Amino acid sequence: MADPFIDETGRDISDIRPETLPGAKDSLELLDAAVTAMGGQRREGQRFMAAKVAEALDTHKHLLVQAGTGTGKSLAYLVPVFEHAQTADKPVIISTATLALQSQVTGRDVPRVLDAVEEHLDHRPNVALLKGRSNYACLHKIGGGYPTDDDAALFNLAAPAGSARGGEAAVGKLGQQVKRLREWVESTETGDRDDVQPGVSDAAWRQVSVTARECIGRKCPLIEECFAEKARLAAGEADVVITNHALLAINAFEGLAVLPEHDVVVVDEAHELQDRVTGAVTGALSGAAVRAAASGVRKHTAAPHEDLDKAADAFDRAFNSDPNGLLPRGFTEEQVYAVRGVQDAARAGLSATKGDSNAEDAGRHAARSRLSEILDTADRMLNANSDHDVLWISRVGRWDQSSGYVSPDAGEPATLNIAPLSVAGALREGLFDGRTVVLTSATLAVGSSFSSVAGALGLQGSGAPPWRGVDVGSPFNYPKQGILYVARHLPKPGRGVSEDQLAELAELVKASNGGALGLFSSRRAAEEATEKLRELIDTEILCQGEASLPSLVKDFTDDPTASLFGTISLWQGVDVPGDSCRLVVIDRIPFPRPDDPLGTARTRATERAGGNGFMAVSATHAAVRLAQGAGRLIRSHNDRGVVAVLDSRLATARYGTFLTKSLPPLWPTADKTKVLGALKRLSSSQ
Repeated sequence: MADPFIDETGRDISDIRPETLPGAKDSLELLDAAVTAMGGQRREGQRFMAAKVAEALDTHKHLLVQAGTGTGKSLAYLVPVFEHAQTADKPVIISTATLALQSQVTGRDVPRVLDAVEEHLDHRPNVALLKGRSNYACLHKIGGGYPTDDDAALFNLAAPAGSARGGEAAVGKLGQQVKRLREWVESTETGDRDDVQPGVSDAAWRQVSVTARECIGRKCPLIEECFAEKARLAAGEADVVITNHALLAINAFEGLAVLPEHDVVVVDEAHELQDRVTGAVTGALSGAAVRAAASGVRKHTAAPHEDLDKAADAFDRAFNSDPNGLLPRGFTEEQVYAVRGVQDAARAGLSATKGDSNAEDAGRHAARSRLSEILDTADRMLNANSDHDVLWISRVGRWDQSSGYVSPDAGEPATLNIAPLSVAGALREGLFDGRTVVLTSATLAVGSSFSSVAGALGLQGSGAPPWRGVDVGSPFNYPKQGILYVARHLPKPGRGVSEDQLAELAELVKASNGGALGLFSSRRAAEEATEKLRELIDTEILCQGEASLPSLVKDFTDDPTASLFGTISLWQGVDVPGDSCRLVVIDRIPFPRPDDPLGTARTRATERAGGNGFMAVSATHAAVRLAQGAGRLIRSHNDRGVVAVLDSRLATARYGTFLTKSLPPLWPTADKTKVLGALKRLSSSQ
C-alpha cells in the first residue's frame, strides 16, 4: 500500500489530483514522456512531487518536499525546472550538498532527462556546472606565476627505498601526481578536478590550483584561458546552473556574486543545508596562520614582518592554556589584546604591501590575501555578539610513533573559531528573499513535521515568508521488505564498542553470511569492530580508511559475502541496491558529540528561549542521521533485509519514539531469534 501524501499541517492530501495544481499540467505531460522514453514506471509520488514543484514555480511560494527513497526526486524536480527554463529570463540554480552529488546530477541525471524530453521542448536547456575556484586548475600557477607552496618540496622528496635515483622515482608519489596533472592540463577542456582519473591527493592538487582569495582576477595574464572564468561565464549564459551548498552560502552570506543573478533555487539534500552553510562561513584564527602570513610577507614583499610574528606569539600565549570547547566567560583581557594585536599587525601589513594597482605579482597577492583573511576574521571575532555568534577553541590531535595518538589537549597549539549561532536570518534574507526556493530530501521532516528544518532555515517566526510542505512518501513496501531490530537487551552504550555489542554484531553478520553495512559513531569504533570481527568470522570485512571510499563500495557491491564498516560518509553516501547489502548495523544513536561547541551553544540558546534544547538540537540531529543510515537498506523494490540498532535506548528511552517516527516504517521487533532466522533465510537464497 502506497504511503499517503501529507502536507505541512499533517493533513492527508492524497485525494488531490496533481493535474489540477497550478502550472502542473505541462510538467506532468513532460514527466510522463520522460518516464516512457527512459523505460521507467509511473510513480505516483514522483508525479505528485513534480506537480508541487511546478505549482511552487507558478505561484512563487517556497516549497519543502520530503521524497523517500525510490521516489525519483531528481527527475521530479528536473522536469519542472526544464519546463520553467523554456520561458524564464534568469537561470535556475540547483544546489547539491556535495561535489560528488553535483557531478552525479550533472553527469548522469541531467543528460538522461534532457535526452528523454528534448523533442517535447521548444529548445534544449543549456546546463552549466559551477564550483568554487579551487576546484579548477590554475594555468597561471602551473606556468610558474605563483610561488611554490612551502610544504610541497616536490622534487626534494626521497625516492622509495631501493629505487634508482632520478626520474619519476626520485620525485616521489606527490611529484608523480603533479607531473600527471601538468600533462592532463594540456588536454582537458574543463580543468575540473573531478575529471582527473585516477584522482590525486589534496597536496598534489594544491600545486595546480588557487583559492578565490589567491586569484589575481582580471590582472592575470591568462584570464582569457582560465578554466574557472570559463565556467563562470558559461554559468552566466546557462538556463540551469548546477552548484553546491558552499557556493550558495557564499552568495547568500557574503554578498559576493559567485552565482549568476537568479530568482529560482532548487536545494537537493536540503537536510544538509544548515550544516554546509555554517561550515562555509565558519572562521578560524591561529598563531600558525599568522606566522604563515608573516612568512608570505617576508618572501614576497619588502614590507616588515616582525609585528606579525610577535602577534602570533602573543596569540599562542593568550589561548594555548585554555581547554578545547566554548570560551566559558568570553575573552579575557589578555585574549582581547592578543586578537587586537593580530588585527593591527594584519592591517599594517596590508598597508605596507600595497603595490602597483595596474600590475599584480602573484606572490605578493597571495601574501596579501592571507593578511586580508586574517584581518577579516580578527575583526569578526572582536565584534562578536554572544546572542548571534559562537566562539570556541579547538586543537588537532597528532600521531606519535612511540605513544600513538596524542589527544588534542596535550600541548597542541590552539585555534580560535567563530560561527553564527543560527543561519536562519541570513538565509531568510540572502536565499529566500526575492526568490522561489524548493528544498527537497529523503529526510527533510522529523517525524511528520517540517517545523524543525523550517525554523533552522529561516522559514519560521515573525516576518518569515510563506511556504508549503509535502511528504510524498516512498513507493517501497517497508514492512514487507525489511525488519527494524532494536537490541533492547544490551546495556546502554558506553565509550567505544562494548564486548556485548561486538558479540551481537558477530552473530548478526554470521547469520547474514556477510552483506553487512556497519555504520559506526566514530572511526575508532569502526576499526575496533573490524579488528574483532576479522577474528570471529570467515567472510571479508572491509573498513573505511583502508582504501578509497569508491573502491571499498565497489568491492562491497561486487562481493555479496563482504561487509563494509565505516563512519559518517557511509551513513549518507552509499547506494547499494540488491543482495550485497542485506544487513545495516548501527552501533549507537548518532547524537552529536557532547563536546560539540556549536551544538552546545544552540542547545543553551533554545533553553534560554524556553524550549527543550536536547530535543530541538541533539534529538533532531540524531533523528535525521538515523533515518539516513536506515535508508541505506532498501534501495529498490526487490531489496530485503534487516536494520539492526545495537543501542537499547531506541527502545527504552523516552525520546526513542520520537526517533523511531523518523525511520522508514520497517517491521519492528526486539526478538533476536526471529532476526537471525530471517538473515539466515536471506543468506541461503544468495
